[in-house]
Amino acid sequence: MGRSQWIEVLNKLPMLIELHLDDCSLFGSIPSPSFVNFTSLSVIVISSNEFNSTFPEWLLNVSSLVSIDMSLNILHGRIPLGLGELPNLQHLDLYGNYLEGSISQLLRKSWKKIEFLNLCENDLHGSIPSSIGNFCNLQYLDLNNNNLNGSLPKIIYGTETCNSKSPLPNLRALYLFGNQLMGKLSNWLGELKNLEQLDLSHNQLQGSIPNLIGNLSNLHSLNLRNNQLSGTLTEQHFWKLSNLEYLYIDSNSFRLDVSSNWTPPFQLRYLFMGSCHIGPTFPAWLQSQKDLQYLDLSNASISSSIPNWFWNISSNLEYLILSHNQLQGKLPNSNIGEFLPNLYFLSFSGNGITGTIPDSIGHLTSLGVIDFSSNTLTGSIPSTINNCFSLNVLDLGNNNLSGMIPKSLDQLQQLKSLHLNHNKLSGELPSSLRNLTGLDILDLSYNNLSGQIPAWIGTAFPNLVILNLRSNMFSGRLPSLLSNLSSLHVLDLAQNNLMGEIPVTLVELKAMDQDHNMSISSLYDNRSSYRYEERLIVITKGLTLEYTRTLSLVVSIDLSDNNLSGEFPEGITKLFGLMLLNLSMNHIIGRIPESISKLRQLSSLDLSSNKLFGSIPSSMSLLSSLGYLNLSNNNFSDKIPFIGQMSTFTESAFVGNPNLCGAPLVKKCQDEGKDKSVEDKIDSGFVDQWFYLSIGLGFAVGILVPYFV
Repeated sequence: MGRSQWIEVLNKLPMLIELHLDDCSLFGSIPSPSFVNFTSLSVIVISSNEFNSTFPEWLLNVSSLVSIDMSLNILHGRIPLGLGELPNLQHLDLYGNYLEGSISQLLRKSWKKIEFLNLCENDLHGSIPSSIGNFCNLQYLDLNNNNLNGSLPKIIYGTETCNSKSPLPNLRALYLFGNQLMGKLSNWLGELKNLEQLDLSHNQLQGSIPNLIGNLSNLHSLNLRNNQLSGTLTEQHFWKLSNLEYLYIDSNSFRLDVSSNWTPPFQLRYLFMGSCHIGPTFPAWLQSQKDLQYLDLSNASISSSIPNWFWNISSNLEYLILSHNQLQGKLPNSNIGEFLPNLYFLSFSGNGITGTIPDSIGHLTSLGVIDFSSNTLTGSIPSTINNCFSLNVLDLGNNNLSGMIPKSLDQLQQLKSLHLNHNKLSGELPSSLRNLTGLDILDLSYNNLSGQIPAWIGTAFPNLVILNLRSNMFSGRLPSLLSNLSSLHVLDLAQNNLMGEIPVTLVELKAMDQDHNMSISSLYDNRSSYRYEERLIVITKGLTLEYTRTLSLVVSIDLSDNNLSGEFPEGITKLFGLMLLNLSMNHIIGRIPESISKLRQLSSLDLSSNKLFGSIPSSMSLLSSLGYLNLSNNNFSDKIPFIGQMSTFTESAFVGNPNLCGAPLVKKCQDEGKDKSVEDKIDSGFVDQWFYLSIGLGFAVGILVPYFV
């Protein structure tokens, strides 16, 4: 049967009741029959194909239809309003297409028997009308990830139509997340007596949560995260939520006010209260939650120590995020692996935790992420950490850890991100690190590490995106094999004692060539680390900046403040994707090549405090993205090409070059002074202007010719 003939063939089956062609690799447009003969058709399922078509309006003539499923295709155009008038339609699923239309107009139709309505992930717009309350049989409504706007209706009609005291009496699931809804939450949400799932996350809703929400005794999941909601949450907001298992209210501005002996009516599996004001004391009511799997209390204004009972809270706990509070005290020395055998994600970053990292950390063998960054931990890195075989991320940065990097870290074969920056670690890099072949990020900056940068770094890490060894005591020459790091976006070796020439092989850093520029979104998309956010300190434009979500945009080389010598590496101008280049405070000689104009993405260039000489290339005026330039304290000479982008920089970018002249410097160039005197004579008006013009031109030629011969 040809792909364009299937409708005509099936149209010859007037007694056909159900048509199931889901996931059949059908594509193209949905053909229209010459006449509609599906007089008995009740169910049509053509989902998960590649139909690139408008909605087949001939279906509006099939009054027997009970269920339509055209989800996950490439349908486009408007959703026919006539769908709402099909007298027997109970199930409509158009999820995952490109269909358009006004939700206000669509939901004003009768939809007499509709029970299941899924229009999510399309391009619907407008606000939800009050008439939605007339859908007496509606059980499931999903409008997520559209372009809905406006406020939720303050009231909804239909209690009389549905012969019920409550609106939408059969509604069990309401999904409106990922739109642009504004305004306050309506009280009628708390009157949906049979509601089990409510998701209004990722909108722009404001105000407080109505107390009536606490009446939803059948509610199983409540998701209000990522809005602009505020106000105080009391016990009344939860008092009948005995069936609640999933609570997401993070990324709002709530304040929790419950008594110290409150016992919630629910047993939660997922609890996300990040950015809610819960503290200052650690919430004692958590003691009652024995089924927790995910717990996020980040940025919750908790400033006490972690009570001992907490470590035995739930053997099911997989994700534990207590970052960015003011937690005090030490990590437990007891075998927490015995209490938390399934823990995968552990984050205490940004607190005041003291003491050492306990050896018992090695008993948490399911851990994929350890983030203890930005505390005041001391002592050495325990060698037992090598027992965490599943570890993807190890972030111990910004502490006071000392000693050497354990050789046993090479057992962490799944490790992708290693942050040991801003500590007091010493010694040489252990050669065993070369076994961590899956590393994406290696940040050992701001320590006391010494010795040479080993050549094996260039061959051991084929996927390395960020290499940061800044501010240590590394010495010797730069390994030429660094050029093998074909995925590298950031190379920071500043503030060490490196010497010798910059390897010409740096031109082979392919990921810094815009023609081969690689996205590092994989650091976030493909890692099962849930909410770990990569971050990197970059010194650029004279400022210290922390990159997080925009880290994938950074392409930089920083070799500043070393003892590097030799000529400016012209090959570096072939790294067309380079955004930040800092070679300052070295002993580099030679000229800036004209080919530097090829670095069209360059936004920051610092070559200050070297021994560069010659003219500043006029081609630099073509660097339209350049926002920061520092060429100070070199031996540049001649006139500054103060045109194009170069005219945006002040005197500070050029000071300390005695032989430079012209704007923006106060020092004028020799030819500028003589040209000015000619202009004065021409303007004097004492003699014939044409006579003096000829004298002026001859004089100018006499001055300028030596500069061009």
